[in-house]
Amino acid sequence: MTKGKSLRDRRCVVLGGGGFIGTHLSRRLAGKVGSLRAFGRSENRPRALSGIEWLGGDFNDPRSIRGALEGCDVVFHLINASTPSSANLDKIGDLKSNVVSTIQLLDACVAAGVQRVIFVSSGGTVYGVPQSLPTREDDACWPITSYGISKLAIERYLHLYEYIHGLEYRILRVSNPFGPHQTAERDQGVIGAFLRRIINEQPIELWGDGSVSRDYLYVDDVIDAFELAMLHEGRSRVFNIGSGVSRTLNEVIAALENVTGKKIDIVRKDGRLVDIPVSVLDISRARNELGWIPKTEFDAGLRSTFQWLIETQ
Repeated sequence: MTKGKSLRDRRCVVLGGGGFIGTHLSRRLAGKVGSLRAFGRSENRPRALSGIEWLGGDFNDPRSIRGALEGCDVVFHLINASTPSSANLDKIGDLKSNVVSTIQLLDACVAAGVQRVIFVSSGGTVYGVPQSLPTREDDACWPITSYGISKLAIERYLHLYEYIHGLEYRILRVSNPFGPHQTAERDQGVIGAFLRRIINEQPIELWGDGSVSRDYLYVDDVIDAFELAMLHEGRSRVFNIGSGVSRTLNEVIAALENVTGKKIDIVRKDGRLVDIPVSVLDISRARNELGWIPKTEFDAGLRSTFQWLIETQ
């Protein structure tokens, strides 16, 4: 990208703009960038995206993608058609829906003159069972789910397209984001799913003994990283975006009880092979090269999420 450009000079499209992170990103960029378009299969949060150009379409349809890219120089790729558990059940479908469709996207980006693609990868699944903690960007990646393999494959294709075509990219390996606008319809987002069940006085399902440990990050901090990645001119391409702190599910449940003032009824189930025992990210590269640090305390993020859910019930 041309050095020295500001946010106001960027013409952006958010692919997956109707999703959890896409909604927050679109709202943040509105009025800051030169032009903004949100693209997705369905506009699940029309009120939240009020005033933002919306283009409905199918990520798997090259014609839809060409329309979404028209006039844009920055593409945020947030679309993923599977989850860590569902991808293993249909590996071929996962490959077609995510990797093949992304290759079609990259071809369309080259044809449209897009300058930069910012891709949301996974701060846990691409690494598999971590060889060191906290996990660094240059640690070995051995995913144990098809979901993680697809994310890693897309990362490699982004490198290929920059090498061959000069299409710039930045990869954000986001840990476990949570916050307002997160829904539980795709079996993702433990905190949002747990809070909804607590509010509705339903028991939560806990896989394993609760010792599974994750790196949770409030969504506003994730969006800060996107803004910085759009302007970044350094040599690094991959950044861990997390809190740098690991919390067990048992600790999360205790924090949720404190925030909601409710005792949580737990239904315990056997552990799952797709669940990595522990994940926590080394975020020093993002701090040193992007100038990014997480700002939201965990409990403060829980309170904001809980309040939003109460108000939207």
